Amino acid sequence: MKTTEDGPLHQRLGAEFRRRIEAGEWPEGHPVPSEGRLCEEFGTSRGPVRQALAQLRAEGHLVGGRGRPPVARRVTPSQPFASLMSFTQWAHSIGRTPGQFTVEVARRRATPDTAARLGLDEGAPVVDLVRLRQLDGVPAMIERSSFVLDVGLHLFAVDPDAGSVYEALTSRGVDLHHARHTIDAIAADRADADLLNTAEGQPLLRVRRLAFTGDGSPVEFADDRYLPSMATFTIENTVGGRTVAGRDHSDSAPPLPTVKEPQ
Repeated sequence: MKTTEDGPLHQRLGAEFRRRIEAGEWPEGHPVPSEGRLCEEFGTSRGPVRQALAQLRAEGHLVGGRGRPPVARRVTPSQPFASLMSFTQWAHSIGRTPGQFTVEVARRRATPDTAARLGLDEGAPVVDLVRLRQLDGVPAMIERSSFVLDVGLHLFAVDPDAGSVYEALTSRGVDLHHARHTIDAIAADRADADLLNTAEGQPLLRVRRLAFTGDGSPVEFADDRYLPSMATFTIENTVGGRTVAGRDHSDSAPPLPTVKEPQ
């Protein structure tokens, strides 16, 4: 059982059962193992197993019942628009365990597109960060970020696998104040497919993010690509409230309204 030693047994069992559903080890639409089989596998009584299964049923991961074995169902967690700057905080807010695997941290010359978005001269030095982000150990998103040099240099002094890079940067005095997001769809290329363990050409949800300091200076341009089975996005607004999102039909379209992010 791939569970931690922290927390009550039924919670650890629930986390493992959820992981199996999301990883496809318990296929969607198929009955999950019986309580008896699970008790035997995990060496426990029926109480914790029943509590764990009830927890998954309440979350929507199990359906059916009434005398028939419950059936596995994958539930796509939704990420509020206002939390897009922090994958780690979002994961914790929905009771999931965030994870990351750093593919590279490298200093290189900015591409023409990145330089234009960050207000730099073409070929100016930037620091690129590529990470695979996970929910409960299951691949969910590829994060590719380019930081202006004075901000990106901090990445060589921190461990990007230790948690939120934004938290690490702000703790070192970096001013990350707000961001502008553009959401669209893109087909997975070979690199995406290899990292996300999916097929080349698989549709992905792409979020391009431009992060700014309080005075409006761009400091990061990011291209995040999510498996749609692992995340959706929600936007809440109010009548008479400020518009926080818009449609961007191309890279040459007028800039989207700025979205203020909580600190």
